[in-house]
Amino acid sequence: MERAAKKDAVEALNGVFKTTSVAVVAHYSGLTVVQMQKLRMQMKQAGASVKVSKNRLAKIALEGTDVVAIGSLLKGPTVIATSDDPVAAPKVAVEFAKANEQFVILGGSMGKTVLDVNGVKALASLPSLDELRAKILGLLVAPATKIAQLSTAPAAKLARVIQAYASKSEAA
Repeated sequence: MERAAKKDAVEALNGVFKTTSVAVVAHYSGLTVVQMQKLRMQMKQAGASVKVSKNRLAKIALEGTDVVAIGSLLKGPTVIATSDDPVAAPKVAVEFAKANEQFVILGGSMGKTVLDVNGVKALASLPSLDELRAKILGLLVAPATKIAQLSTAPAAKLARVIQAYASKSEAA
């Protein structure tokens, strides 16, 4: 790699690390090209990205970012998964690791907080941002729905009583 290309790669990685909210580091040794493509596709669908770069360049790019703590994990053939949603990258990484035993999660970082393997798994078990928004919206809409049901219930009961009396008097 030329010096200018290395500088561009470091700047690009630094930009990614500055804007991301979570980073997951994993070993990918032994994965086939097809498996790596599948990982990239799953990450992209979840709103995350996967970067494979030289560890030395990645360590330089980590300087001055919140996720600088993952530098100690960059040993051997590593892949770095990042996302803006704190749950997206860990969720996809954990699911992919279950299906492919060659993909080994080493740890990660959420902001300035360093995560070990169990921390990444715990983060992956949380609901995503979209799921939380849907639950909150459901909680907000539920009282209005119940009020509407209560306000129409007495009228419906009254209509049934009148119908019952009408049918009773017709039968007599």
